[in-house]
Amino acid sequence: MRSSERNRYQNAMTVSNIGLGSIFSDPFGKSATKIMKEIMTSEVIDDNKILKLVHKNSKNKDKILDALHGYQIESDQRFKMERSLDHMEYLDEMIKACEAEMVKRAMPLFDRFLHITEIKGISSLSAIIIISEIGTNMSVFESDKQLACWAGLAPANNESANKKKSVRIAKAGQYLKPLLVQCALSSITDKQSYFGIKYSYIKKRRGHKKAIIAIARMILISIYHMIKTGESFNPSDYESLMNPKPKKNELTLDKALSFLQSQGYDTSSIQLSA
Repeated sequence: MRSSERNRYQNAMTVSNIGLGSIFSDPFGKSATKIMKEIMTSEVIDDNKILKLVHKNSKNKDKILDALHGYQIESDQRFKMERSLDHMEYLDEMIKACEAEMVKRAMPLFDRFLHITEIKGISSLSAIIIISEIGTNMSVFESDKQLACWAGLAPANNESANKKKSVRIAKAGQYLKPLLVQCALSSITDKQSYFGIKYSYIKKRRGHKKAIIAIARMILISIYHMIKTGESFNPSDYESLMNPKPKKNELTLDKALSFLQSQGYDTSSIQLSA
């Protein structure tokens, strides 16, 4: 509902010839919100006052006034924007109340699952939502593979007459799968992190979408074992992936001959012993 209201508000901005959406990465950030509040409440816009409302680290600061050039908010668009803002504020209050209630209800179980927030990309709220779907008793799943299938993160095995028809993931996990994908996207923002490196390797071979699903599946499997054993996040290949040992540059016969040739030596007269 909040996303719908945001889209409705941005549509009114576009109709009113307000191009802040193309200047700010978040049209509902602090700077954009302050500018829109000034536009909505003032009849005459002072350029210097508008520029003072922008955060000092904001990019494209010189293009902000151009984005407001020629704007005109009609009465119907103004009414729609005001109602959308009121509704968004109400929804924000409801969301905060729901989140507070979720934390309150999950607090007695924190010692069982809160350590999964050690996984990069999983916040405390994400951990609570994940546990609300899979629970804290991992014995209900025969293995981590069964959990991945239940969440819709395992490739399908659609094969007939030795021909694979499709390996797409299942439609299961209506609520859990989108959340894990968002966690996966957050975990790869740091390209030097464990999942960031894993993502880079898979993306080269399989592409972005399949790589993200693979990372989401890795995160879920990590959660399964962390909750089942109570251990911290420590994958078996963590050390080798984060601190790879340099490959030994062994000197072979072919490499030695190639080096001599590159230095201008004639290697045709060299007799190689068996």
